[in-house]
Amino acid sequence: MAVPKVLLFYVFAPLADPDAVRLWQRELCERLNLRGRILLSTQGINGTLGGELDALKRYVRVTKEYAAFRELDVKWSEGSGLDADNASVDFPRLSVKVREEIVSFGAPDELRVDENGVVGGGARLDPQALHALAAERDDLVFFDGRNRFEAGIGRFKDAVVPDVANTREFVEALDSGAYDHLKDRPVVTYCTGGIRCEVLSSLMVSRGFQEVYQLDGGIVRYGETFGDDGLWEGSLYVFDGRGSTTFSDHAAVLGRCVACGHPTSRMRNCIDPSCREQLVVCEDCGSGACVVHAA
Repeated sequence: MAVPKVLLFYVFAPLADPDAVRLWQRELCERLNLRGRILLSTQGINGTLGGELDALKRYVRVTKEYAAFRELDVKWSEGSGLDADNASVDFPRLSVKVREEIVSFGAPDELRVDENGVVGGGARLDPQALHALAAERDDLVFFDGRNRFEAGIGRFKDAVVPDVANTREFVEALDSGAYDHLKDRPVVTYCTGGIRCEVLSSLMVSRGFQEVYQLDGGIVRYGETFGDDGLWEGSLYVFDGRGSTTFSDHAAVLGRCVACGHPTSRMRNCIDPSCREQLVVCEDCGSGACVVHAA
């Protein structure tokens, strides 16, 4: 029986001709019947794909044969299923594009990448090292590197959650001085799979934060290691048809339905087509509208 899986991956590495890589990656994905999103730039590759397990394993094997992608950071999770064509139901189509950045902070000229990855980023912590540091330092700060709606259903305990609607707003938030009081404290940045914190931690270092760390592999790898029996609380928002995922059968429910206030981790788009907000909405309410469009 075909097994549905979702693959999350990235690597920062200089690419001389990202458009040529785009053509190769699209052909490879089409041949393997994979759907999802891949972004390429002169700084590397970032993607998430869904499909049959053996096809995704083949994708990883072939992609890692390309020298620049040898250190590809790969994470696996359960897919929702496959359709009649044996394609992932979690992704409606395949998109492979070249952009100025593989994660859109709006600061391509600030990021430096060499053959070893991002230059000047925060020190990497694997999940075990994170626990060791948290046990040693009572002044440790968890800094959420995701959009605010993602943190609505899950986050690290007592984390600082910047009020940003998209990744590009982080630069303005840091430059505003709102987090200058953290510059002398140990700060651990975290995000879904680790890529946003590669950039965010480097931006923080360049702005004078003295002790910056990044959770290596992100929440996904932390959840693989400790599930819901560590410092993480709630569900993990994912940018595909699943909406969210959990690491165990006893995950905390942090979200509250925008319509009735009932505890839930269910995420949906605002029902107003002109609105781009992501909302927490329970099954009983079905869909919801943000405050602006609720009237």
